[in-house]
Amino acid sequence: MRIGELARHTGVDIQTVRYYEKAGLLPPPTREANGYRAYGAGHLERLAFIRHCRALDMPLADVKRLLEFVARPEADCADVNSLIEAQLARVRARLASMRALERQLSALRAQCDANHAVRECGILDELVSAAHGEACACHDPAGPGTRAVDRTSGPLPDGQRRSVRSGSTPRRSRR
Repeated sequence: MRIGELARHTGVDIQTVRYYEKAGLLPPPTREANGYRAYGAGHLERLAFIRHCRALDMPLADVKRLLEFVARPEADCADVNSLIEAQLARVRARLASMRALERQLSALRAQCDANHAVRECGILDELVSAAHGEACACHDPAGPGTRAVDRTSGPLPDGQRRSVRSGSTPRRSRR
């Protein structure tokens, strides 16, 4: 089969197939008399294996090592288990990071609870405050609902925030 057919069967882009060849993940195909690449069932199976590993977000270096293990079925699988454990640890770390991001965005969203003019938007006030180095509700360890404080010149008068546009002009904040 030609590269386009291989790509269609596996759902992998043609450029990605070529990249995997250059990276040594796919063995070079034979060439037909006209110079076209000719892929076989082994290429199809190997590319499907690579695609499945990539769908599990495994780094290419790990995919390459797994392919080496596939080629050595008599080898001990402890290293395979270690690769999967490392990937699982990376996924768990990303999940924890995503949960923290969700909490931050929720705290930020809680700063504006009504439809009104942008000049009265608590979300934008928090983002502008953060741009000026002040505490932001989404990063404030005291939690949502606490007032942001300018770390360089002390607290602003109640209800006022600095403007990103002017850099120094306070504006009223309504939440």
